[in-house]
Amino acid sequence: MKIDPGKPDDLSAQIAGAIRDAIVAGTLIVDERLPSEAELAEQFDVSRSTVREALKRLAAQSLIRTQRGATGGAFVNRLSFEQACSQQITTSTLLLSMNAVSFGTACEARYALERACAPLSAARRTADHLATMRGEIHRQSQPELSDEAFCASDVAFHRALVDGAGNPVLSYQLAGAVEAMQPLMNMITFTARDRARIIDLHRGVADALEARDGAATLAALTALETETQALAHSVFAARAKKRP
Repeated sequence: MKIDPGKPDDLSAQIAGAIRDAIVAGTLIVDERLPSEAELAEQFDVSRSTVREALKRLAAQSLIRTQRGATGGAFVNRLSFEQACSQQITTSTLLLSMNAVSFGTACEARYALERACAPLSAARRTADHLATMRGEIHRQSQPELSDEAFCASDVAFHRALVDGAGNPVLSYQLAGAVEAMQPLMNMITFTARDRARIIDLHRGVADALEARDGAATLAALTALETETQALAHSVFAARAKKRP
């Protein structure tokens, strides 16, 4: 593990990067104890405080965990898909909220990935996945449901669809694409309250999955994307007209 001492302002990030690369490469394996702070400080020729900052960076990424006591120290963490999904959602939400990725681009990616899940979900979905989707459709139909709750229900509906594929890698890839769009979906729902149409399209997706019809599921998702993009376009166009 090496760093560039010519960039002293970035030493902790470099150390964190070097350790992360070693974990990814398999040089450091799951549950392996890292060298002590003193050993790492000597290895990288930096202060212990710099090493400590690097370890904090790695812990924030769930790549290491710390234990106290005589047998304690920093250990390579066993990262679960649940932890990875949480990080994916946070990063994707930040990118979208900062306009680093447009809504149209995120929407296109989300539905492209969901369509990849469609035939798998049609074949593998369980009664529980279908019950979750039906339950969310019923919830969305409640007239007193707030816009925020409606959009949260939309996320739960799509997560059940994706999880029905029985593929954790696809679930991870879609976690950010589905949940990161919720803040903007809230705004669109506030402005264009076409709930009945969305519910009808959701029902079409659920019906296709219940029939285990992959082609019909694909068609229903395409129709839902078209509606979502149209709603977004109308909202963003209206906002653009109001700008001075």
